[in-house]
Amino acid sequence: MTDTTLENAKSMSLIVTKGSLDWAYPPFILATTAAAMGLNVSMFFTFYGLTLLKKKLELGVTALGNPGMKMPMAGMHIGMPNVMGMIPGVDAAATGMMKNLIKKKGVASIEDLREAAIESDVKMIACQMTMDLFEYDLDDLIEGPELGGAATYIEVATQSDINLFT
Repeated sequence: MTDTTLENAKSMSLIVTKGSLDWAYPPFILATTAAAMGLNVSMFFTFYGLTLLKKKLELGVTALGNPGMKMPMAGMHIGMPNVMGMIPGVDAAATGMMKNLIKKKGVASIEDLREAAIESDVKMIACQMTMDLFEYDLDDLIEGPELGGAATYIEVATQSDINLFT
């Protein structure tokens, strides 16, 4: 794609606020798909979403407060009662089940999707306030993200054709 094509391309911005395994997929899938379709894509990582930029990802899922989480088992889709999420080890088991399902179904890992986003020139912005709040350093993050604040995101969003909150 030429620079002129990129300058005239539609654009999309995403605010990424969640850092669990299940919530990491939507922003990276949308960003990489949009980039593959020729859109200029910016992702603004704030609060718990900032953890998706860490060098070492330790992503998990929880069944607690997630009534939509129904895993395919024994030919059915089985949900866990909320109380189960409070039992020690249940989150680790749910995470393991989700990771196994992802692998079994051939779904790309978050690491792979993140790398695809980088290779597709998706602009990643790490929220400076969140960095300060949670005491992260740039050394904690992968190479490439720039630092910015709410004003940085607002500037990007006002120039974008599509704005998504994930």
